[in-house]
Amino acid sequence: MLKKGAKLYSILKFKCPQCHEGEFFTSSAYNFKKIGELYKHCLNCKIKFSKEPGFYFGAMYVSYAIGIAIFVATYLSNWILDLQASMLQILIFVGVILTVGTPYIFHLSKIIWANLFIHYKVNY
Repeated sequence: MLKKGAKLYSILKFKCPQCHEGEFFTSSAYNFKKIGELYKHCLNCKIKFSKEPGFYFGAMYVSYAIGIAIFVATYLSNWILDLQASMLQILIFVGVILTVGTPYIFHLSKIIWANLFIHYKVNY
């Protein structure tokens, strides 16, 4: 399932979208001094990660979709499992999850956005 060449491999391992070997970010998601900072070029295949100035603004839409997906999954889980949680409890739970997970979601949205425009090449 997670083999080189699959977009999911690059996304979940935060690897270069083109070669799937080089690192995408300079540090972990929870290093607040360097949050969201990525390399200008892949250290392995030398591809430029930013196509143009403001390229990663589109990642905001991906981040928004992830937040909506978390809310929908929480709401449906409450409904399917018949947990009887009120809407306020669901909103508080989702709020806590999104607050704690924001750095990770920020990284995830950037790598997803990059994978939409940069494709895997066997012989880069």
